[in-house]
Amino acid sequence: MSITQNSKIRRITDSTLVVGADIAKKVHVARASDARGVELGKPLSFDNSRRGLEKLLTWIRTLMADHGCDNVVFGVEPTGHYWMNLAQFLRQHGIGVVLVNPLHVKRTKELDDNNPTKNDRKDARVISQLVKDGRYSVPNIPKDVYAELRVGMSQRERLVEDLKRVQGRIHNWLDRFFPEFTEVFRDWEGKAALVCLRKCPCPQDVQAKTADEIVRMWRESGIPRGVGKKRAAALVDVASDSIGLTEGLQMARQELNILLSQYDLLQEHLGALMEQIEGLLNGVPGVSQMLSVPGVGVVTVAGFLAEVGDLSSYDHWRQIQKLAGFNLKENSSGKHKGRTRITKRGRPRLRALLYRCVLALAAKNPQFRALHQYFTTRVDNPLRPMASLIALCCKLIRVLFTLGRRQVPYDPEKALGPIHSNLLLAA
Repeated sequence: MSITQNSKIRRITDSTLVVGADIAKKVHVARASDARGVELGKPLSFDNSRRGLEKLLTWIRTLMADHGCDNVVFGVEPTGHYWMNLAQFLRQHGIGVVLVNPLHVKRTKELDDNNPTKNDRKDARVISQLVKDGRYSVPNIPKDVYAELRVGMSQRERLVEDLKRVQGRIHNWLDRFFPEFTEVFRDWEGKAALVCLRKCPCPQDVQAKTADEIVRMWRESGIPRGVGKKRAAALVDVASDSIGLTEGLQMARQELNILLSQYDLLQEHLGALMEQIEGLLNGVPGVSQMLSVPGVGVVTVAGFLAEVGDLSSYDHWRQIQKLAGFNLKENSSGKHKGRTRITKRGRPRLRALLYRCVLALAAKNPQFRALHQYFTTRVDNPLRPMASLIALCCKLIRVLFTLGRRQVPYDPEKALGPIHSNLLLAA
């Protein structure tokens, strides 16, 4: 049993009131017990409202007075986002909230009655028993600028998803009504291409114009002279031989106008949001040092801090590794030695963010590229490419943690670590 587990158990003393609550959207259920697991009082059902939360607080204080308890540990199963308002209310009244893994609740619900029945009252009892045994985790709830970053990066993720959907629908429109358009404009999101889509979207609209008229249209829209008559002539040529649909063009133009307006709006919102996020980052210590890593940008640092929170609340970078789900697990028994994999038990957003960043670093950052080559080609225990990228994700966590905590600039030699001497010898 680890020290952390021991400290969790020691937190539950004879004077501790242990409360477990099953969370729902409208009505929650809470049950209480002492440090031995003996249930205290009757189960409480309370609404997810100010009146319901005040009712819960009165119930807790009454139980504490009746049974001589001087502290409370309140455990919940993190059901979506419904527990967050309750946790905030309890923290404001000095009651600590801990989280119980839903998988643990599912697997231990038959220990008391050997019955697979599942209901709110039973789940609340199981949660309180898990908390009593120290089977919980303390949530890292962000505050101040870190809370702003988490909300902002969640908004950015939703905006990016919406933008991808709109981009896909515009691709769909082009495939139906002007499939040859991408032969002339490799990127339809370029300035000249967007002007054409807004002013002459269909092949029939392009055929009605000459190459000179199209060039004049670009110049009036502020397109630089890099796109000229040759490109315009090519557009007219492909439009004359287009196999695009010729029926329903009036509504097709309307459809594209709506999609382009959505595209512009999402781009505008994304730009304004990133300006606000950059402004928030200016007040966070260590950000400039983390941004000094070649290949690490604002999105990566903002997403990292949004998921991790204040770096000063961590004692070791391996805590963040576990939070991201990059800690290793094995499946071994006797002489059988199973494959070692990552647990994926942490924050999926943080794990995906780090992996996307490492893909770019392994291609462009000299140190990470050298590490990736070393991991995959070394004589002793060479790693598969995917395993090497996972190792680099852990390396990136360590680098960002060190730069952010100590507020020191990026050092390429220290980034290579002990492998630096091996690379020098190989060279």
